[in-house]
Amino acid sequence: MGKPSRARVLKENEAKAVARMLRVSPQKLGLVAGLIRGKKVSAALADLEFSRKRIAKDVKKCLESAIANAENNHQLDVDDLKVAEAHVGKALVIKRYNPRARGRVARVTRPFSNLTIVVREVEEKA
Repeated sequence: MGKPSRARVLKENEAKAVARMLRVSPQKLGLVAGLIRGKKVSAALADLEFSRKRIAKDVKKCLESAIANAENNHQLDVDDLKVAEAHVGKALVIKRYNPRARGRVARVTRPFSNLTIVVREVEEKA
């Protein structure tokens, strides 16, 4: 039989993509997410292409996935898409230890992040 399908959370003119377990701190990922938030998709892709941040490649991949979801799953026009939301969440933090002088240890945290990108189709006002 199977389970009944869930109701759609997003509006009809929206599509989203989620990138989980990105190996970067949420603070650093938030800087790149803020760079594309509210922009047209073509401008956001260009910004990520020429960004010097290491994580920009993964953010670009997630944005391209959201664009593909909008086009293939929801039949939205790619030219009218805009980045509606780009929010960052915390994932797990791996704890490691480094030996220090005089028998002490220093704790090293290796944080992971989640990224959610929502694109929305917006008609141009002439």
